[in-house]
Amino acid sequence: MQDEQIVELYWSRDESAVEETARKYGAYCHAIAYGVLQNREDAEEAVNDAYLGAWNSIPPHRPTVLSAFLGKLTRRAAVDKWRERNAAKRGGGELPCALDELAECVPGGDSAESAWEQEELKRLINGFVRSLPQAERQVFLCRYWELLSVSDIGERFGYSQSKVKSMLYRSREKLKKQLTKEGFL
Repeated sequence: MQDEQIVELYWSRDESAVEETARKYGAYCHAIAYGVLQNREDAEEAVNDAYLGAWNSIPPHRPTVLSAFLGKLTRRAAVDKWRERNAAKRGGGELPCALDELAECVPGGDSAESAWEQEELKRLINGFVRSLPQAERQVFLCRYWELLSVSDIGERFGYSQSKVKSMLYRSREKLKKQLTKEGFL
């Protein structure tokens, strides 16, 4: 079923929309949730929360790229689940490791608190990701969007773990350089 047809099912409040979403994007959503949570049961719950989020937000929203919309909802639900699970402790999943890796590149604290700075930072990072060569972009997104482990990324693309680590390091350095040039660091 085409994405437009699935969105129309949501707009008409047809419950089969969720079934069609799960059929077409279930594996994709599970991969994102599992990358964050590293636990099948929690990942399943996060994916179900994402489906509920889609049901509750379509309408009024009409996503143009359904996969990106579902990926965002799934990632948000998984991160919320991770925070809930790890409220008193750090650990589990790839989230802490991925955030630590990006901590040197992406500013935090007071400098990114204003809405304008956050939007500008988002624009710069999106532009940076689009400017990467395809292989680097795929590896970068697998790590920092899907939160896959280095070994899983290597397996997906047929790279050694050292190659993946090297690609990620070079990408982070490029991002850091660009953000420094733009005055964010």
